[in-house]
Amino acid sequence: MKQVLVGAKIFTGTKFLNNQVLVIDGDKLIFTPENDNVVHNAEVIDLDGGILAPGFIDLQVNGGGGAFFTNDTSITALQTMLDGHRPTGTTSMLPTLISDTRATHQAGVKAVADAVASGMSGVLGIHIEGPFFDMEKRGAHNARYIREMEPEDTQWLTEISRDFTTMLTLAPEHTHTGQIKVLVDAGLTVCAGHTNARYEQVIAGIKEGLSGFTHLYNAMRPLVGRDPGVVGAALESDNTWCGIICDNHHVHPGAVRTALKAKSKGKLYLVTDAMSTVGSQQKSFSIYGETIFEKDGALVNAEGRLAGSAIGMIDAVRICHTDVGVELDECLRMASLYPAQYLKLDNKLGQIATGWRADLVHFDSDFQVRNTWVAGQHQSHTSVESA
Repeated sequence: MKQVLVGAKIFTGTKFLNNQVLVIDGDKLIFTPENDNVVHNAEVIDLDGGILAPGFIDLQVNGGGGAFFTNDTSITALQTMLDGHRPTGTTSMLPTLISDTRATHQAGVKAVADAVASGMSGVLGIHIEGPFFDMEKRGAHNARYIREMEPEDTQWLTEISRDFTTMLTLAPEHTHTGQIKVLVDAGLTVCAGHTNARYEQVIAGIKEGLSGFTHLYNAMRPLVGRDPGVVGAALESDNTWCGIICDNHHVHPGAVRTALKAKSKGKLYLVTDAMSTVGSQQKSFSIYGETIFEKDGALVNAEGRLAGSAIGMIDAVRICHTDVGVELDECLRMASLYPAQYLKLDNKLGQIATGWRADLVHFDSDFQVRNTWVAGQHQSHTSVESA
């Protein structure tokens, strides 16, 4: 049965529309004028105000709903993460593995391959964050797993199925000349992160196909006058993308505004870097045998290092709008259209348009998510605890 959505302001990904009807037919969207006879043999859902927008796409999700992917590389954990993040407006994601053994990462890739093959619509692929990092910039990643990329790593990474996106975050100064190009030519999306690279080393990586920067400003060589570093290269390059964590802990609002002014429009997108506490009642969890706990809205380890975030995507949108001061339409694009464009999935995700997949989020003026749709499947959300 078709679903007819009425009563909300619609944000298409480019503009806001009033007095429009949106029809969901199976897993696809259909726009129609309000006076069309679309209610015959259809379920009419009156959203009673609020904003209906393209579902959020999060390219860095370590855990959710009580599950932490690196600890539990199973298809069940992936579903738990999707369920945990959906009430915050996330309709698709890249489940993320942090630095660990090769065997753990291979198990995570298999779980994602199985999830995609089974039709788990919310899983777009996988983000492998590490272990090819700089020790000084490892952040909360355990030192015993940080290492150089070996031939065996290059081999299995380049053999990952192209049926889904594989994003790899590495430190470009710890690669050999041509190594990034090999990975990119094999279909991987390569990003710089947890890196102490010099500006020149980053530019060399970009020339080989490095296209993104993971959690801009965090765990990377900063920008100073005589040493532009990783941040300088990221802000200067017009054709690279930057994920950014808007939780008021990882990045100051002023730094977010600076990045928005420096980057080409559409090249800065929101991520959560969320851990298992999102969508769960738990306020602590264990990684690497140590407890990560929530403190004043942030997640920290025993050393006091930030260890991911405690926000969902609706929180990132809210903070970007209310604290950073970005117009709401741009915040929504940063949460959906831009990540879809980065992954080259904007022909089916990131916009509300006829023929696009029916991934939607409906939220109210208090940034509370009320309804979501994933590939046309509706779920109502009565209450969401924001960060």
